[in-house]
Amino acid sequence: MSWNAFKLCTALRALGYIMVVVVVGIVGLTYYAVVLANYLPALLGGGIDALIALPLLILFHFLLVMLLWSYFYVLVTDPGGVPLNWRPEIDEEAVQGAPLVESEYSGAGLVSNQSVMAFDPANQKVRFCRKCNHFKPPRCHHCSVCGRCILKMDHHCVWVVNCVGALNYKYFLLFLFYTFLETTLVTLSLLRYFMAFFTDQEISGTLGTVAASFITFVLNLAFSLSVLGFMIMHLSLVAANTTTIEAYEKKSIPKWHYDLGRKQNFEQVFGTNKWYWFIPAYSEEDLRRMPALQGVDYPTRPELHALQQL
Repeated sequence: MSWNAFKLCTALRALGYIMVVVVVGIVGLTYYAVVLANYLPALLGGGIDALIALPLLILFHFLLVMLLWSYFYVLVTDPGGVPLNWRPEIDEEAVQGAPLVESEYSGAGLVSNQSVMAFDPANQKVRFCRKCNHFKPPRCHHCSVCGRCILKMDHHCVWVVNCVGALNYKYFLLFLFYTFLETTLVTLSLLRYFMAFFTDQEISGTLGTVAASFITFVLNLAFSLSVLGFMIMHLSLVAANTTTIEAYEKKSIPKWHYDLGRKQNFEQVFGTNKWYWFIPAYSEEDLRRMPALQGVDYPTRPELHALQQL
């Protein structure tokens, strides 16, 4: 039995919209369990519990705003498509002798000569998308779910109904970061209510609030642990200036041309302005002077580029 790729991609797109509803539902349940059911009554009740509830509620709402802000931006931001009629600027000496792969460079209405080659210094071959019928810039890959080529594509994420690519990768990382902090805070804040289920301690509240607290604790603990592992993986990718897809491609490439060192690799994603590192936005100066943030042109290691020309 063969797979129907069209039906599979359609199913993934439909699943993405369901996952957005799931995210909103989990956020709503968490807000009810933490704020309305437990810590807001504690704050209004006064005493020592109010001293604990006040800073916790402030931190909870701050992280929630940052989480939703990042999530919204990764949801609605175009990950980056190939510019119309894009043609690479080619150094003919650099591409001389580069292997030409027929299935990757020939297309209707396009001339297959070195003046229009889309040469990627990382994999040393001409790259052409036969589905989109255009050349592919360096680090660009075709997404079957979105049905188009995505600049510096990392993966298609059903949680955000969108591809994660050059223009929204930072927002995705911030979403992971604030999700981890928020879920960890919720887990710790509800831990005592969870432990009360297994002790003789009296549990206050109605059956509904108790059940909501229990379920919220379990869900946030699970998300906190899973997101932590996912976040560590992506931080390692950022440190090496690579993506999930490229991590597999690098196995066949002896030297990764885009690895500029950890500091510059980090700046390729988050920019150089520290005031913008933790918000889903870039400074105008970074957008103006860093082509990598636009997703088409990426600096490479000059010593490896020189060796390649030998």
